Amino acid sequence: MEWLFDPTIWAGLLTLVVLEIVLGIDNLIFIAILADKLPPQQRDKARLIGLSLAMLMRLGLLTIVSWLVTLTTPLFSLGSFAFSGRDLILLAGGLFLLFKATVELHERLEGVAHAQSESKAYAGFAAVVAQIVVLDAVFSLDAVITAVGMVDELGVMMAAVVISIGIMILASKPLTRFVNAHPTVVVLCLSFLLMIGLSLVAEGLGFHIPKGYLYAAIGFSIVIETLNQFARRNFLRNEARVPLRERTAESVLRLLGKRRRAEAEADAAAQEEGAQPAVEDVFATEERNMVSGVLALADRSIRSIMTPRSEMSWIDLGQDAPTLLRQLQATPHSQLPVCRGEVDQLVGVARTKDLVAGLLQHGCIDLSSAGPLRAPIVLPETAGVLRAMETLKRAHGQLVLVADEYGVVQGLLTPIDILEAIAGEFPDEDEQPAIRQQAPGVWEADGTADLHLLEQMLETDALVSEEADYSSLAGFLLARFETLPEAGQSVEVDGLRYQILEVANRRIARVAIERLATQPQPQPQPE
Repeated sequence: MEWLFDPTIWAGLLTLVVLEIVLGIDNLIFIAILADKLPPQQRDKARLIGLSLAMLMRLGLLTIVSWLVTLTTPLFSLGSFAFSGRDLILLAGGLFLLFKATVELHERLEGVAHAQSESKAYAGFAAVVAQIVVLDAVFSLDAVITAVGMVDELGVMMAAVVISIGIMILASKPLTRFVNAHPTVVVLCLSFLLMIGLSLVAEGLGFHIPKGYLYAAIGFSIVIETLNQFARRNFLRNEARVPLRERTAESVLRLLGKRRRAEAEADAAAQEEGAQPAVEDVFATEERNMVSGVLALADRSIRSIMTPRSEMSWIDLGQDAPTLLRQLQATPHSQLPVCRGEVDQLVGVARTKDLVAGLLQHGCIDLSSAGPLRAPIVLPETAGVLRAMETLKRAHGQLVLVADEYGVVQGLLTPIDILEAIAGEFPDEDEQPAIRQQAPGVWEADGTADLHLLEQMLETDALVSEEADYSSLAGFLLARFETLPEAGQSVEVDGLRYQILEVANRRIARVAIERLATQPQPQPQPE
């Protein structure tokens, strides 16, 4: 009984229990498939009987195989190799394990899964139990041979079989879920089978491999796999911190064919080197940008899609009638805020044609009549875009003004602004596009250009940040310079150079954007 106090025996027992459990998973799966043919009230009983028969069969086979490996008398010779009954058993068992592990690895790597029967006709209990007995005989061979290859003491083998079957009886469903959820564990255990099979073949040919070497290799691999599982769990935990909407949007866009510019350039370089060309994207760039706009719309702020205060058109009641009439005739907008002296002194919102009619008929804008003017609809700039959409639906065509926490008007919002956030710019007659391509890789943009639209046009992902409190190109550049820059200053971000062209009224008015040429990598000189 001295072997009971040998640490290698306990290491072998623990490893063998793990391997027996993993090798029994297929047995569990097929028993579950067969048990599903029975009425629900008989399934648990069939599983219990099947696993009990598996334990008895493995113990019986262990006894037989352990006796067979004691037959050390040479039976015949081939050259310098003399083969006994033990050698033949070890050779056959090693080759069987190599074959079994190779087939299982191939199925795992190819993604072959065991399909469960969907038949609704219930089978007889005795017939199902008989099939389970036959399957137990087949699936017990690899477990028995593994036990013989791992340890030398029959008592340790039997203890490992009893412990593993007991664990599977008590926790068959959780074990099956764990193995299915951690495929790398199964692949690792199948690689152990390859190693054990190779050691059995070597033993059968007369080359003894100490069991301690196997235990050390298996233990080291288990430690590495444990670290891998911890790393995977932490990765999934960190990934779960990313909002579900953002993860879903990214997945959908990748399905539509959206790729970073670096990935596209890498694919192009691979094609130039003779690789097979990639399949053309099913969706056009404009379609992908529209889908991206829809998926990101709920996460955007009103500030990022509204018409800013500096670009608002409005009517000042303090001006004379001819000036107001000229302004109204020149404006392309159907509605305008009506104010006194400044935008923050709101009186109401009126349709342009009503204001023109009042000026032509009365020579002034008559505020005593409530017809031309409507009360302004004001939203805080902290409101979400979805809330703004609901407000616009109830506004019956009226524009919405956006104010900050101090009541200062920051801009206005119309349905066109929301449409532009999805499909791109729709410039008015008195406007030009905020982003204008001058040449391949060269653009000119206004400081008020929307960062989301700019990201799409420049094929970069370095502009929009969830933590940032800006939504325009000017805000992005001010955050980089940390001061109001002068014309001619530039900054480089993600392979793009942003050069200030014009600064007016303490704000960045125009910016030149140029894509920097990729520096060629030096080629190694032949020796």
